[in-house]
Amino acid sequence: MTHPFLDLPPLTAERFAAIEDGVARLLDTRQDVLITQGEALLPLEGAIRAAAGPGTVALNVITGPYGQTFGGWLRDAGATVHDLSVPFHTAVTAGQIREAFAEHPEIDFVSLVHAEAATGNTNPVAEIGEVVRAQGALFYLDAVASVGAEPVLPDAWGVDLCVIGAQKAMGGPAGVSAISVSERAWARMAANPNAPRRSYLSLLDWKERWTDAGRKALPHAPAQLEMLALQACLERIESAGLETVMARHRRAALASRAGAVALGGGLEPYVHQERDAAPVATTLRVPSGVVASELVARALAADPALPLAAGGGALAKEMIRVNHYGADATRDAVQASLAALGAALAGQGLPVDPAAARRAVENVWR
Repeated sequence: MTHPFLDLPPLTAERFAAIEDGVARLLDTRQDVLITQGEALLPLEGAIRAAAGPGTVALNVITGPYGQTFGGWLRDAGATVHDLSVPFHTAVTAGQIREAFAEHPEIDFVSLVHAEAATGNTNPVAEIGEVVRAQGALFYLDAVASVGAEPVLPDAWGVDLCVIGAQKAMGGPAGVSAISVSERAWARMAANPNAPRRSYLSLLDWKERWTDAGRKALPHAPAQLEMLALQACLERIESAGLETVMARHRRAALASRAGAVALGGGLEPYVHQERDAAPVATTLRVPSGVVASELVARALAADPALPLAAGGGALAKEMIRVNHYGADATRDAVQASLAALGAALAGQGLPVDPAAARRAVENVWR
């Protein structure tokens, strides 16, 4: 059997390194960047297990489901964990982080999700980074959903471990991910006797066998198609300009929010304050008596390709997500999503105004 994809020459170490350099440019970082061969959960878990262990005192910020996951990994690694949970319809503040440090000055590790696509909120990382830096704690950031939709600047923000994935705002593949690692983070990992070694989770193995060795020979066969897709994605963003790509996501978020309010039918923004709303996805609360998952199913029946989803878990009854990221960060995708939701709401006898929703979207997109 033959196929053009199967006839590609092997990915060279030089090309792999060049793609890493492209990620570094995207993040405007001078830190080491590793491209990990798997979905972003791989470096997210690997970084926690490498940098945290017995003796670590962690502040784990929970603004959505991923923060809850990180707390579990930290506890599994042997860390003492102080959870800072805020309602999912808002964002954490730098003041709340400062208060947590005042209550537990021994904290030396902070884990945070930048944007929670699952709940539609985003956190002020630049302000939080100043507080964490003043404390001297190691700063771990999940920027998988935010990168490409809003600024992600590990160096400027004092982030020591910054994980990204390409499958959302970057509009790229899900099968590879990347992490930037500061010198402080490498030192913390090297001093941790429980850091994974001889393991697929091991960042230290990649550092020793790849980065420290001059990036001349790949430690193992890379996921070639995903790496080429990532390269194409980075080149597309560089060609368009990162500011242009981020602006498109901001407009999609503002238009979705304004259009949903104008549509009526009882839909309300799930994230109360516009400043706390992520540009990667807009979450909406359904009216009483309406089940979000059922409403989404009716909306998708007309067009299964629409970027609509119900909330996960317990949120499936009350939340809708408009996932306007990547190729769907467009006016047409927003208009089509709101039109489908309007038709589904009207089918349940709720009053909606599709024309007002269209006008609201157009006004934002000008």
